[in-house]
Amino acid sequence: MSKFQNIGPKWAVKSHWLILGMSLYFGFVLNAAFWRYIATHIEINSFSVFVFALSLPFFIAFPTYLLFNLLSAPYTTKPVLIFFTMLSSITNYLMFNLGVYIDTDMVRNVFETNTREAFDLVTFSGFLWVLLTGIIPSVLIALIKIEYKSWGKEILQRLLCVFAVLLVVGGFLAVSYKEYASFGRNNRDVRKIINTVNYTYSTVRHFQRQVSANREFKQLDENALLVPFEDPHITVLVLILGETARAKNFSVYGYERRTNPLLEKQDIVSFHDVASCGTATLVSVPCMFSHMTRTDFDATDVKYTENLLDILQTAGYKILWRENDDGCKGVCDRVTTENMVKTNNPKFCNGKYCLDEALLDGLPEMIANIKQDTVIVLHTMGSHGPTYYNRYPDPFKKFTPTCDTADIQNCSQEQVINTYDNMILYTDYIVSSAIDMLKARPEYESGLIYISDHGESLGENNMYLHGFPYQIAPKEQKHVPMVLWMSEAMKRWDYVDYACMKKEAADKTYTHDNLFHSIIGLLEIKTHIYHREYDIFKNCRTKELPAASVFPTSG
Repeated sequence: MSKFQNIGPKWAVKSHWLILGMSLYFGFVLNAAFWRYIATHIEINSFSVFVFALSLPFFIAFPTYLLFNLLSAPYTTKPVLIFFTMLSSITNYLMFNLGVYIDTDMVRNVFETNTREAFDLVTFSGFLWVLLTGIIPSVLIALIKIEYKSWGKEILQRLLCVFAVLLVVGGFLAVSYKEYASFGRNNRDVRKIINTVNYTYSTVRHFQRQVSANREFKQLDENALLVPFEDPHITVLVLILGETARAKNFSVYGYERRTNPLLEKQDIVSFHDVASCGTATLVSVPCMFSHMTRTDFDATDVKYTENLLDILQTAGYKILWRENDDGCKGVCDRVTTENMVKTNNPKFCNGKYCLDEALLDGLPEMIANIKQDTVIVLHTMGSHGPTYYNRYPDPFKKFTPTCDTADIQNCSQEQVINTYDNMILYTDYIVSSAIDMLKARPEYESGLIYISDHGESLGENNMYLHGFPYQIAPKEQKHVPMVLWMSEAMKRWDYVDYACMKKEAADKTYTHDNLFHSIIGLLEIKTHIYHREYDIFKNCRTKELPAASVFPTSG
């Protein structure tokens, strides 16, 4: 007998009443985020809209009611109800308090997250929420005695109950079809905040995508070749991947606070309007390094397709990836990689995570000993929330009061923004320091690009963190910073008009789609994968690329 079955039979309840009661509990209590959404998106201004609003509880509870009827039997009812109660309690908390939407990408994030990211979300208020809405109801389910009829009568009764509920739902649908069609058309993503439909559907879709993605590895261009301008210098490019940095809080773009005091003094190109490929690292980082555009990119391609680093390595560049976030999401699998957390430098690390200065440790010596064309990628922890206060050392705690807790929804927005801005101030130091290290080696043709993977919501419209569906994600999660620095040697020998670049960067719109092709062009790689229209340097070169005649000019 199941260990969940009839433990401590102090109370007895018939199976059909338990299933109905739990379905109503899910429909009302465990769908708080949905009901808040409805309260702010429906205005009852007619009888038909009133009937539509009245019918919504039936539509929300019915899928759960049907699911529980299908999965509940004498040895499965309690495990099924407890599993879904606990899971829905957690998702309900995340959706209601942090504004999270649950889709296939979010499910993929869950399966590929690590313990540090997971524990960052564990808070006292979250535990209390799950205790009251998940753990206590689960204990009660475990303690009650469930009474069943004979198999035949049990099945017949459930069929009749489902049919009766279906008639009610069908009746409401017949009366309110126009309202449902209109609401669904104008609120396509609302299903992503409906427990249990959201995570059940998205989990199934996630595994379907994983199965369909199981295919042979694709090499993009085995003949990629370095065809440089004639110059006497070794090329060194440092690419810094920001994490969760939004352009809105960078003073180089006009933010009222001086969050970039060091970069403001550097001779950089600031790209004012850059859109990310996704709203989560798991999508954005692989997409940034992909030759495909955001609309064509599929995150399942990462394991089976080469990326920018593979092309550069094939062409003869030495590649080093220094990792201080939570993995490169498959991008660095075939290049030399250093993990800062595993290195565990006591100056910057505590065994669980490292400050981003760990990425700079030993970097000057590394640059000084370069003997061939090299690309160094620094993947920062950046502004990864919700524990922003852990991402910078005390000297950078300039903006106060701060939010020194993971319960950021319980802090004032001023505290959250202060803490976040301190992290941007620290990022400014990291990027500017890397530029200074390259400046110290004028014998190289060197350059640096900083670009963030996605942005962040800091409480605007009750939204926090990131990972929202791209179509409805606010600009704060998609508008990212991107800056460029070039040595005098790189400007000269790559024939780049820097003044032209600054003007273009201020006036034009870019996306992550530009990164792959811009770096291919900047590093003078001959490959049929390159598309000139995505190259940010194309209008500011004073001399054609050596291999320009073989580069496609359209996609």
